[in-house]
Order: sequence, then C-alpha cells, then structure tokens
Amino acid sequence: MQKIILITGSTDGIGLETARKLVSQGHTVLLHGRNPKKLEQVKRELAESTNGRDIEGYVADLSRLDDVEKLAKAVADRHPKLDVLINNAGVFKVSDPITQDGLDVRFVVNTIAPYLLTTRLLPLIGASGRVINLSSAAQSPVDPEALVGHVSLADDFTAYAQSKLALTMWSRSMALSLEDQGPTMIAVNPGSMLGTKMVKQGFGVAGGDIGVGADVLVRAALTDEFKAASGLYFDNDSGQFASPHPDALNPIKVQNIVEAIETVLAKD
Repeated sequence: MQKIILITGSTDGIGLETARKLVSQGHTVLLHGRNPKKLEQVKRELAESTNGRDIEGYVADLSRLDDVEKLAKAVADRHPKLDVLINNAGVFKVSDPITQDGLDVRFVVNTIAPYLLTTRLLPLIGASGRVINLSSAAQSPVDPEALVGHVSLADDFTAYAQSKLALTMWSRSMALSLEDQGPTMIAVNPGSMLGTKMVKQGFGVAGGDIGVGADVLVRAALTDEFKAASGLYFDNDSGQFASPHPDALNPIKVQNIVEAIETVLAKD
C-alpha cells in the first residue's frame, strides 16, 4: 500500500538516500530542505527516476521555530493524512552555534524542532501512523539550562550528544503518554560514523555506507518489525532494539527535559 511520508533534511545524506528508496517503491515522499535550489535539484532528480511523477518539496529552516510552524501548516494544507514522519534533519558542527533566540542550534534543530513538528502533525498521522526520530549512538546527560539557552556548552560534540539524548527522551515520553491513541514512535540510531556531510565536516573522515542508515529507516517506516515498538530505541550498530541511555528511562529527568522544551516553545 502506498504511503505518504515526510522526511526532514532529505536533500542529502541519509535523508536523501531514504527518499530515493521510498520513491522507488512507489510511495509519496514529501521532501524538506533549507536550501531552495538544492531542494529543486533533488525534486528534479527524483521526478526523473519516476518517469516525471510530481515530487513535493517544502523549504524551511528548522533553526527557526516559525519556519517549523509554517512547514507543519503547509503539509496539513495539502494532506489530510500523513502515514509516516521521519525527523531526520540534524546539525553538528556550525560556524555560529547560537540562534537569534539565544538557543544552541543543535538543541533547536535536533530536539525542539522535531518535537514541535511532531506535535503539530499528530492529527494527520493518527494511531495508524509512525514517527521515526533520528537519534545517535552519541548521547550524554542533558543540561536543561543549556537546552533553554541559559548555559553555553563547551564544544560541538557535547551539544550534539545532549541534543540527541533529549530527542530520545521526548520520543519515549510522547509515545508513553499517547499510548494506543497515537502513532508508533521510535528513536533510531541509524549507524555510527556513516558517510554523511555531518560526519565528514565534524570528524574529517569519509565514513561508512549511508545506505545502512537509509535501509533501517525504510524498515522502521514500513515493516511489521517496528509496528509494535512505540517508545523503544533501535540501535542499528547492534542491529536490534536496545536499552537507551539510562536517563531516557528516568521519569524525573525525562519530565525535566520535556518541560524545558515546552518552556522554549511557550516563549516562542
């Protein structure tokens, strides 16, 4: 059955490779990118691979929460139903890590934007859909004060690792709170040190086959293997569902992170 699938950050890396695979299977993929020219190039490429079938694209800068709101509205205006949301977009190393709102861009793009986008699109996804959140093997305890912009973090890796644990924490929390009234919601580590732009820029290495990450996202989006896995964490390095970072299982710490996210959104 054909699915309607939104993939954030789908103009390069794992997001683009996932889009290619899903389009080739006949699914309707809604692309998202920050750069309009790059988005148009990818739309043309995928359209050519499908004998000219129209490919939708949405431009949004996920470091701006107003853009996230506009993205959700634009998708909802065109689609009464969304089968799968893949929150793939992420940032690691940037020249200016602080947004105009005084927040660390890693927390905004990797944690807060997907939370907001998911919340806004939940009515479209419903209990039959899925939300796949791109986590990472790099996770470290989250400082809520850093998440809300009151504390600056020392380096790129620390900010990235905290943002990915925060994402994993709210994924589990939202899944548990929605129970069977919401979609299947899973945090996925697509694989460590894959050959994405993020890895090349951040670590100066070529990295591994990004197809490894794309394959697991396709499985997470479509297969029965992930159908009853809401609230769980899948570690593609080990190829199985695994225990997340201990903080993601601590109700008090999880609640603190969710409240910090809501505090940022309330200010915005």
